Amino acid sequence: MIVQEKLNHFINTNRELIGQELQYHLKQLDIPEQLKASMIYSTEAGGKRLRPILLMASFDAYNHDNNKVLSSAVALEMIHTYSLIHDDLPAMDDDDLRRGQPTNHIKFDEATAILAGDGLLTLSFELISNDLHLTDGEKVQIIQLLSTASGPKGMVAGQIRDMEAERKAVTLEELETIHTLKTGELFRFAIRSGAYLGGATNEQIKHLDQFAHYLGLIFQVQDDILDVTGDAAKIGKPVGSDEANDKNTYVKLLGIEGAVEKKENYVTKAKKELSDADADTSHLMSLVDYFSKRDH
Repeated sequence: MIVQEKLNHFINTNRELIGQELQYHLKQLDIPEQLKASMIYSTEAGGKRLRPILLMASFDAYNHDNNKVLSSAVALEMIHTYSLIHDDLPAMDDDDLRRGQPTNHIKFDEATAILAGDGLLTLSFELISNDLHLTDGEKVQIIQLLSTASGPKGMVAGQIRDMEAERKAVTLEELETIHTLKTGELFRFAIRSGAYLGGATNEQIKHLDQFAHYLGLIFQVQDDILDVTGDAAKIGKPVGSDEANDKNTYVKLLGIEGAVEKKENYVTKAKKELSDADADTSHLMSLVDYFSKRDH
């Protein structure tokens, strides 16, 4: 219970901090009001801030002055939000709701939503480059890691693979590859960059990189399970939307019981990597169970 209370405090405190920093950076922008309102709308849409929280938890395993990672964490949330805005567009997933609210292109219009995503993407790198808490070398490293994770070798590759796989039968290995890229690469960035800025050794970062790989898969399997068993009011979209859209999921390939078993296998492997990284007593260990058992 004490461990859970500490984790809840860590999550809630940093979620609030990330939200405040996001709005600070966006509201001071001298840009067209429609664009500004659209960018702010999606960053205020009730996100869980899991990726920046992961970055801060990884840093916290080795260092406790979170001023050093705050801008990088905010930049990561900007990247994630941009990807959601574009994911929801008619040309991609064509979703009307995100977290129970109208998606950006429904609230505003399609052109504004595209530009809001573009704005968040590019602003993220400006934020890191202006971070006074990072050395020039650290800025270059973080920008390189984030651009690789979010670009055509990472998240964007996963997005197009996911689209290409729709209405096709895929193997479990192919499904893992899609989600390793689409979801897992930003998790890897969060864990690797947090550990790097926290002063972890190369050997520790290697184990944390594998930990992040499994954590991304845990997140996706649980997403697939919730699409079948979850509460629509909590997950913010209709239950069964994956099946209705003929999407490839762990549940579709393995069934509910098989998906749960696969998820527990990933949990075991993730915790082993944390132990090998000497980070098994950190918030990261508690976050494994949090990801695995979340209900939204």
